[in-house]
Amino acid sequence: MQVFLDNTTKEEAKDIETLKAIEKRIRDVMYKAEDKVDSSLRSIILADCTESREGACKFFEEELVKVEKDVDSLRQEVMQMEFNKHGRRSAELATTPSSPEKIKIEENTIIGMEDDFNTILDRLTAQTDELTVISIFGMGGIGKTTLAKKVFGDSFIRSRFDKHTWVTISQEYNERQMLLEVASSITTGSNQEMSDNQLMEFVYRGLKGRRFLIVIDDIWSTEAWDQMQRIFPNDDNRSRILLTTRLKYVADYVNFPDYPPHSKSFLSLDDSWNLFTEKVFKKDPCPHLLEEVGKHIVQQCRGLPLSVVVVAGLLGKMDPTHDNWRKVEENLNSFFGTVSEQCQSILSLSYSYLPQYLRACFLYIGGFPEDMEIGVSKLIRLWIAEQFVKARSNKRLEVVGEEYLEELIDRSLILADRLTARGRRRSCKIHDLLRQLCLREAHSENVVHTMNWKVPMSLEALFDQRRVILLSKPQGTQVFPTMNRSAITRTFISMEFCSTCFPKGIYSIVSQLKLLKVLDVLSIEYDFSWVIPQLVHLRYVAATIMEDVSLVNLRNLQTIILEGYYGSTELRQPLDIWTLSEIRYVDIGGTLYISNPLVAENNSIGKQALFLNNLQTLCLDDSPFVAEIIRRTPNLKKLKILVNRHTILDSVNLLEKLEILYLAGQVIFSGNILPSNLKKLSLAYTWIAWEDMNLLANLPNLEVFTGYSAFHGTDWKLNEDVVFRKLKYLLLCECLNLQRWEAGSDNFPKLEKLLLRKLVELEEIPPSVGEIMTLKLIQIDRCSSGVEISANKIQEEQQSWGNYELHVEIIDYQSTLKQLDEIFENESLNSEEICQIADDIRSI
Repeated sequence: MQVFLDNTTKEEAKDIETLKAIEKRIRDVMYKAEDKVDSSLRSIILADCTESREGACKFFEEELVKVEKDVDSLRQEVMQMEFNKHGRRSAELATTPSSPEKIKIEENTIIGMEDDFNTILDRLTAQTDELTVISIFGMGGIGKTTLAKKVFGDSFIRSRFDKHTWVTISQEYNERQMLLEVASSITTGSNQEMSDNQLMEFVYRGLKGRRFLIVIDDIWSTEAWDQMQRIFPNDDNRSRILLTTRLKYVADYVNFPDYPPHSKSFLSLDDSWNLFTEKVFKKDPCPHLLEEVGKHIVQQCRGLPLSVVVVAGLLGKMDPTHDNWRKVEENLNSFFGTVSEQCQSILSLSYSYLPQYLRACFLYIGGFPEDMEIGVSKLIRLWIAEQFVKARSNKRLEVVGEEYLEELIDRSLILADRLTARGRRRSCKIHDLLRQLCLREAHSENVVHTMNWKVPMSLEALFDQRRVILLSKPQGTQVFPTMNRSAITRTFISMEFCSTCFPKGIYSIVSQLKLLKVLDVLSIEYDFSWVIPQLVHLRYVAATIMEDVSLVNLRNLQTIILEGYYGSTELRQPLDIWTLSEIRYVDIGGTLYISNPLVAENNSIGKQALFLNNLQTLCLDDSPFVAEIIRRTPNLKKLKILVNRHTILDSVNLLEKLEILYLAGQVIFSGNILPSNLKKLSLAYTWIAWEDMNLLANLPNLEVFTGYSAFHGTDWKLNEDVVFRKLKYLLLCECLNLQRWEAGSDNFPKLEKLLLRKLVELEEIPPSVGEIMTLKLIQIDRCSSGVEISANKIQEEQQSWGNYELHVEIIDYQSTLKQLDEIFENESLNSEEICQIADDIRSI
C-alpha cells in the first residue's frame, strides 16, 4: 500500500478528492490493523503466567486472521481504482530528484522591497529625539517580518543602538513570555523566577538611559500594546520601536503623527519574477523555453512573496521541463477567490506535491505551538519514534531525518532558524499560514491533534486521536474520569512548561493510553515511574520518576529522557537499559544512574555479552560503572558526562566514532587521550593546566572548543608547533587567574569566532590574533579593560587595512549592574523581592 501511495500523487486537480478518499481508506485499515496487533502483543508481553500467555497468543492469531482479511479486501478495492492516463506520470513529477544544486532560501532577501527598506531606515534614523513607534502592516505572507529582519540586522542600524531586542507576539499574547524575551536581551542571567511585576521593573531599569531598538513582530491587539508600552522608558534619546501587524487598526492605534503606518504592498509582476528566478535558478537566467509559462505561474501568486517563494520551492524540486511546469500552471489556474484564498490554495498545492514520505513529517510540525523555536534534534528523534523516517542505504536514521528536514526547508515549507557553533541546524520554525495548513490537513488525515485546554474538551475526544499535543495547562476544575474503552492514542506530548499545577486527573489519563509509542511529559512534575513499565510499545519517553522503574518489557525504546526527582530521601536509583537493543538516545539526570552492565550480563539468558550498538547519544551524571558503560556503547556520536574519576579518559579514547564530547569535573590529560574523530569538545570545571590545552591541538578534526572554568595557570603560551588546524570556534570563560596569552595567527589558521567571558585578569588579546584571515567575530563579555582595549585596537587596525569583515562586540554589564543597583533603593519592594532580585544579579 505504501508503494501504491508513493507511486501516486495529487497532480491532476480532478484526482485530488479520489486520491484523498483512497488514502483515508488505506490509513483507516492500517490504523485498525495496528491497534489489533499492538493490543494483542501487549497482552502477551504482560501475561503473568504460561496459561495467560497461551490464551493471549491464541487471541492474537484470531486477530491476525481478521487483519489479513481487511487488508486483502482493501487491496482488491485499490486495484480496481482507475486513474486518468497521467496518474503514473504524476508520480515521476512529484518524486523526481532535484538537481544537485539545492535551493537555499535566504529569509532576508528583499527583492522588490528596496523602497520599503529605505523608508523604514529613514524613519529609524530620523532626528526625532522622542521614543518613536514605527509600524508595518499588511496581510500574512506579504513580507513584513522579512523586511523587519533585514532592517534589524543592518550593520548601520545595529551601530546606532545600545540594545537590540526582537519579540514575537502572535495571536495569543503572553505578557510574561514577552517580558522574558526583552529581559534576556539585557542580561544572560536567568529571570525565570521573577514575578511579572519584578520583570517589568527589571526591563524598565535595564532600558533606562540606553538607546534601544525593540522589534515587536506580529502583534494582533491594541490590548497587547497597552500592556507592553509601560515597560519602555522615553528618555528622548532617539530610541525606536518597530512593530509589524496584519491589522490596520492596530497600526493606527500605535501611530505617531509624523510617521503614519507603513503599508507593505504586494510585489509587482517584475519583482515577483525576479524573486522567483533567484530562488529557482540562483544567478542563472531562466531558460527561454520556460519563461512564458513561468511568468504565468508567478502571476497566479498575485504579488504575495510567501506564495512566490513556496511555488519556487516546489518547482525547484522538479526537473525544469516545460511539461512539468505546464502541469503546475494548469493546477494553479483552477484556483479562484481572494488573495488569502489564493495563497492557501498555493500552499495546499505545494503540500499535495510533497512526496509521501515527507507529508506526515510536515504535518507533525504543525502540532508545535505557534512561533515556537523547534529544536531540530528533538524533532528528528520524534519523527524516528513515530516511524516517519525510513532507512536509506546505510545511513543512520538521524542523518535521514536531517535530509527530510533539509528537503522541507528547500521547498520553503519550513524556515531554518538558529545554527550551532559547527554550523548545523539547531532549530527551525514554521510560518503561521503554513501552520494553519498543517493543522487543517493533520486534523483531516488524523496525523496529529493539538489540544488547548482553555477550550473544554471531553476525554472521549482525546481518546479518539492518534497523536495528541497539549499546548496549554488544563483548567483546574476539569474532571477526567476513567474510561471503559480502549484508547487509540499513540502519542501524548505536553508542551506546557512549569506545569506543577496540572490536576491529577490529567495525570491519570496517561495510564489509560495503553498503546502509546511516544510519551513526553517531562514538563509535568509528577511521578510516572509506576505507569511507564505498562507502556510496552513506547519508543520515546521523557518523564520525571521518583521510584525505581523497570524497562525490561519496553524492547522498542529508542529515546530515554528521564529525570530522577530529588525527593525527601534523595536515594540514587539504578536504571537498567542493557536489554534495550534499539536504544539510540539516553539522557538521564537527577538521582538516576545507569546500572552495572556486568550484573545485567550475568543475569541475561546464557550470560550473553550486552552491547548497545545503536546508541548514538549518552548524557548522564557520574556513575560507578562509567568506564564499563562506555566500553559497551562503541558507536556513540555524542557523550555528555559529569565525572569525578580520572579513569574516564582511558575509556573515552575507545570511542572511535565520537564527534561531540562534554566533560564536567576533574580529569587528567596525558598523551593522545581523546578520539581523533572529535569535532566538538566542551570542558567545565576540569581545572587542567594550559600546557594540557595545547595537547588538544593533536585532535585533527576539532572545530569547536568551549571551556568553562576549564583551566588554571597565569600563562598560556602557544609555540609555533601547536596548531589547531580546523578550529573555527573558541570560547573561554572564567579562566580567573589567566594573565598572559601568547599566540600567533598560525596557531589558529581557520578560527572564525573568538568569545572571551569573565577573563578579569587577562592583560590583552594577542595582537596577532587580528591577522587570522578567517576571523569574523571577537566577543568580549565581562573581561578586563585591557582585553576590551586590545579588541578595539585589533578591529581598528584591520579596518585600516581594508578588512571590515571582523566585528567586535563588547557586552557592557557594568552599566547594567549599576542600573540594577538602583532597584535596591526602591522602598516599595519587600525583603523577599529584594532577595530574589539579588539572586538574579548574582547569576549575571
